[in-house]
Amino acid sequence: MINKENILLNKIPELMKNVKEKSPLTQCITNFVTVNDCANAVLAIGASPIMADDAEEMEEIVNISDALVINIGKLHQAQIKAMKVSSAQATKTNTPITLDPVGVGISELRNNTTIDLIKNNDISVIRGNITEIKTISKLFNIIDETNTAKGVDVCDDDVITSENLKANGEIVAKTAEKLNTVILASGPIDILSDGKTTIAIHGGDEMMPLITGSGCMLSSIVGSCVGATNPLEGSLLAILIMNKAGEKARAKVDENDLGTGSFRTFLIDELYKTDTEELVNESKIEIL
Repeated sequence: MINKENILLNKIPELMKNVKEKSPLTQCITNFVTVNDCANAVLAIGASPIMADDAEEMEEIVNISDALVINIGKLHQAQIKAMKVSSAQATKTNTPITLDPVGVGISELRNNTTIDLIKNNDISVIRGNITEIKTISKLFNIIDETNTAKGVDVCDDDVITSENLKANGEIVAKTAEKLNTVILASGPIDILSDGKTTIAIHGGDEMMPLITGSGCMLSSIVGSCVGATNPLEGSLLAILIMNKAGEKARAKVDENDLGTGSFRTFLIDELYKTDTEELVNESKIEIL
C-alpha cells in the first residue's frame, strides 16, 4: 500500500529548495502590529518581502511579485482599497493570493471585506484559525454553525482536538471545495485541504499563540512557499516549517528559563535554521 503521508513528506526537500532558489518576492498587505515580524519571517525562510500598502502602486508591485498576502488584522479604508486593487491585479496576472481573514465575524467591515475579496478574486489559500474558517463557511452558506468569533482568537468551543478532528476536517474540506481554494486551519492540530486531499498536521507548541503575530507570520510564510511551489504543497511546507520552529524555540525557552519575548526571537532564529531533514523525519501528518 502506498503511504500518502510519506509521499508528501518526501517532497519537502525539493519544495524547500525551490523557495531558496527562487526567493519569491512576497507582497504583504498586513497590519502594523505584526508587519516587522512578518517581513523577518519571510526573510528567514529565504524569500523576499515587500510590505507596500498604498493603492496607487499596487498594480506595479503585484506585477513584479511572485505572491500576494492579504491580512485584514487592522483594517482601514485606504488599506481596503489597496487590498482590492492588488487582489484584482493578482487575479489578472495569476499571482497566488493568500488571505488571512483575521477576526472575521467580529464586525461587518471584516465580514464584507472578506466576502468581497473571496467573491471577486482567485484566492489560492485561506489561512486562519478554525473559528475564522467556520465563519467564512457560514458567510457563504456552506455550514450553519452558531459559534461566535472571539476577537482575533479561536472560540473556546472550536479548538481542534483529536476528538473533533474528523468533524472539523470535513468542514475545512467542504469549504475548500465550495470556494475552490486551499484552506489551512491552524491550531493545536492543523488541518489543510484543497477539497480533495485533507491533511492533519500535528506539531507546534502551545506558546505560539501567546505572542502577537505568530499567525500573521505563518500566513506570510504560506504566501512565500506557495509563490515558489503550489497552494497545497506550499501550505504544507509552510506549516511544517513554522511548527518545527515553534517546537525548537520552546525548547530553548525552557532550557534557559525564559519567557514569551525570548520565544519570539528564538522563533525567527529557528525559521532561519530550518533543517529539511528534520521536517521529513520528524513531522507527523495524516490523511483524513
